Amino acid sequence: MNAEIPPAADELRRLAPDEVRTLFLFESLDDEQVAWLAEQGRVERRAAGELVYAEGEPAECFFILLDGMVRLCRTVHGDQVEINRTDQRGVYGGATQAYIGDEQVYRHSMWALTDAEFFVLPAEQFAYAVRTWFPMAMHLLEGLYIGMRDTQTRVGERERLLALGSLSAGLTHELNNPASAAVRAAAGLRERIAAMRHKLASIADGRIDSRRLYALVGLQEEAVDRVGKAPKLTAMQTSDAEDELTDWLDDRGLTAGWELASILVAGGLDVDWLERVQAAVGTDDLEPAVRWLTYTVETELLLAEIGDAAIRISTLVGAAKQYSQLDRAPYQVVDVHELLDATLTMLRGKFSAGVLVVREYDRSLPTIPAYAAELNQVWSNLIDNAIGAMGSAGTLTIRTGRLDEQLFVEIADTGPGIPAEIRPRIFEPFFTTKPVGEGTGLGLDISYRIVVNKHHGDIQVTTAPGDTVFRVLLPIAPEPPPAS
Repeated sequence: MNAEIPPAADELRRLAPDEVRTLFLFESLDDEQVAWLAEQGRVERRAAGELVYAEGEPAECFFILLDGMVRLCRTVHGDQVEINRTDQRGVYGGATQAYIGDEQVYRHSMWALTDAEFFVLPAEQFAYAVRTWFPMAMHLLEGLYIGMRDTQTRVGERERLLALGSLSAGLTHELNNPASAAVRAAAGLRERIAAMRHKLASIADGRIDSRRLYALVGLQEEAVDRVGKAPKLTAMQTSDAEDELTDWLDDRGLTAGWELASILVAGGLDVDWLERVQAAVGTDDLEPAVRWLTYTVETELLLAEIGDAAIRISTLVGAAKQYSQLDRAPYQVVDVHELLDATLTMLRGKFSAGVLVVREYDRSLPTIPAYAAELNQVWSNLIDNAIGAMGSAGTLTIRTGRLDEQLFVEIADTGPGIPAEIRPRIFEPFFTTKPVGEGTGLGLDISYRIVVNKHHGDIQVTTAPGDTVFRVLLPIAPEPPPAS
């Protein structure tokens, strides 16, 4: 070894070099390396039930089990979840990534289940040994660790850009429909207003006295009022009403009565109303009067269509703002139902005609503090996966509720379910069942980190053919986030 070996600290008890070599991690080292480890390490004991090291604390030591039984635990939503237990001599834990060089913390907790004995190396000495004795392995480990971290970051950014592009395309499509409808309605409105002025001139040329003209204007006001209150008719009811009006108009010699009938029925007008028009103006002036009133009805219908289109555009823009949260603080008090509705609106373009969306919201749920834009990303990932699983037909159910001091959001689909052999891997980074180029395998990994790491919640999955449910649990009163 050509590097200077740092001095060992004074310790009460150490292992002999021959004992160190019996640990499988060190069995291939040369005598000088084993002697150095024996000098740098120390033996520590822990009583049954004692904490060896705690998750989240600075990773200061590398522990190797000599005797006894231990268990490893991770904290998930405030609960200690056991991830392993063993009594195998030589297993290790603690500062396992000290050689990376970044400030490290313990990634789990270790507890002694029985009286246990450990060979303990300070993190700095362990890191020095790995970097000095295994330079080629260090390059590989650094490349693997840093490369995967950078790859995950870049692929994650790429996935976000692709998702943004897909959402933008869907939003553009959704905005185009009401915008085109408004343009068409505006063009039609201009024509109808011009025709209405022409008919008004023919009506008011002196053939109708002022009394009848006043009555006709009153009928016009009534028609406008009835358009806004027109009942919703079934296709059969509409057809019958149009046939009745067409017969009435044809019997009185009005040309193209079927065209007038469809407009009058859409405006909520009937034969009784036409009888009153005839009584007001007489038979000779009936056709110009009816056409003038029909233009009025059509004008109101077009104005309503423009109004509906404007409301829809405004709703879509509002949903986009709610989804992106660009004009709001990252951490804020939110209503999860507003976030879910905004996400469904943004993803509307991805829904096939055969997919039914069911909302089962518990409106009594309180608002919660959360990172709203990032929760929207979670909903997007889960809903997009559900849509992909169902294909062209199925039922997507969005359900909310309360469980103790948590609220839950469930995304359920009627797809084929997740096969048992891949179920344990679905939250792994880069794991995907989609063809190459169609999925990065980061959607669920990102969702898990947002929910579990950032919101201190949990994601649970139950799956069976025809019933797959992703349940997101969020604390109702979480701890405040750390200051920026």
